[in-house]
Amino acid sequence: MMETLEIKRVFVPRALPLREYFSPGHRGCQGCGPALAIRHVFKALGPNTIVANATSCSEIISSPYPQTAWKVPWIHVAFENAAAVATGIEAGYKAMMRKGKLPQEKINFVALAGDGGTGDIGLQALSGAMERGHDFIYICYDNEAYMNTGIQRSGLTPFGASTTTSPAGKVSKGQNTWKKDLPAIAAAHHIPYVATACPSYPIDLYNKVAKAAAIEGPAYIHILAPCPTGWRCPSELTIEVGRMAVESGLFNLFEIVNGKKRLTLRVPQRRPVKDYLKAQGRFRHLTEEDIRFIQEKVDEDYQLLLEELEEV
Repeated sequence: MMETLEIKRVFVPRALPLREYFSPGHRGCQGCGPALAIRHVFKALGPNTIVANATSCSEIISSPYPQTAWKVPWIHVAFENAAAVATGIEAGYKAMMRKGKLPQEKINFVALAGDGGTGDIGLQALSGAMERGHDFIYICYDNEAYMNTGIQRSGLTPFGASTTTSPAGKVSKGQNTWKKDLPAIAAAHHIPYVATACPSYPIDLYNKVAKAAAIEGPAYIHILAPCPTGWRCPSELTIEVGRMAVESGLFNLFEIVNGKKRLTLRVPQRRPVKDYLKAQGRFRHLTEEDIRFIQEKVDEDYQLLLEELEEV
């Protein structure tokens, strides 16, 4: 049994499990943030897990017929219906258990999709599943665009980023809207557990997935997963870029348990967002004035977060 160390009511493993449920040898790009995230997610969930995986990078890299990277039951579903399929599986299994046709046991029912399949195309199915109170875990790995189909903008593409459908030019500054706040949308459904995570902080990610599996009811985990290809940054900087996002306050690590929010990592002194933006080619067109504008927005949002935490 893995040793654990209790720190502030959170069980931190001394070492992550060695067994892999998302196997090496998949077709992900070098430094693929989603692949790193998915690996840790399923280490935390273990073998009694069933996955409904929406069309996405994760589906393409993990299932080139006749091969698969999955060592748990897995089903490929359409872009928009990962939550619907996962909760249908959950309802069917629990009905069979009630009828005595299957043994009573704990199974993790998981929906897995990217930011486009979650916040745009799949938001309706996700909202319905959370509202109905299904006992499942929704994992959104957020690489901030439709990377699998050519780096098109999504509702979670950050302000100022250049994509193939929001290209920067003489007139346009790239993406001209701010990132959709999916964790807040999930929390507005009054579900038991919502969390943010990043593979740059694997123990934090692991623990949040383990918590999500332990609770009964819907759980939503939003993972910032850097994409070197789409973000135009060196593959060896995936982990560092993820840390920059957290350290600058652009992406904060927190959890909401039964409506109560707490930061799981409080940065003593935030680093300038300029460090994060300058590390990526998708922001190379931004002027110093543009960067100051983004910094002001991040400062404002971070202050609102701190005030919200004080109220709780």
